[in-house]
Amino acid sequence: MVSAHNLVMHRPLVDRRCREKMNGHRSVVLWFTGLSGSGKSTLANAVSAYLHQHKVQTTVLDGDNVRFGLNSDLGFTHADRTENIRRVGEVAKLFLEAGMIVLTAFISPFHDDRVRARKLFDKADFLEIYCRCPLEVCEERDVKGSYKRARNGEIGNFTGIGSAYETPVSPDLIVDTDLTSLEESVASVLALLRQNGVIDAPPAIQLVP
Repeated sequence: MVSAHNLVMHRPLVDRRCREKMNGHRSVVLWFTGLSGSGKSTLANAVSAYLHQHKVQTTVLDGDNVRFGLNSDLGFTHADRTENIRRVGEVAKLFLEAGMIVLTAFISPFHDDRVRARKLFDKADFLEIYCRCPLEVCEERDVKGSYKRARNGEIGNFTGIGSAYETPVSPDLIVDTDLTSLEESVASVLALLRQNGVIDAPPAIQLVP
């Protein structure tokens, strides 16, 4: 293991504040959490697309996509899920320093892992968004067929079936994705960004088809 005593933090000439000034907006991490099928990725990508239309720098870190590359060596044990979220938090921090609005869409089922991720950032730089949706609705959607496979015993430790989802205690925003339209959900996220001084008041919502 490399000793921290042998490392020196490099300070870039072009830092976060420089990039924020160039972009015309503050950088922040939006941490979307919720059950599979609750609409995390759909909402994160819709918010990203809207912001992109308005010249705001964003990137989306999606749970499945990250496991194709960076976290392809991880399984779904408790320890692997914890490491999955630890790595995502560190990557999100890099994008934050690059001056971007980072939208992460991960089940991140364990309370301690989400707390650990939040502690990587200053209070104003991390906004937790709970995509709340009843398990039965997520199962009805079953957009990936995962719930059916989990019920048939083909997937072990699946969140909501074989592994618990620990509900966020005090998220910065709760979006009831079974009760609100995508446009309404996007509007609530934009309002959160505006309230926290990340962006100015947005114009009317017109989502990319």
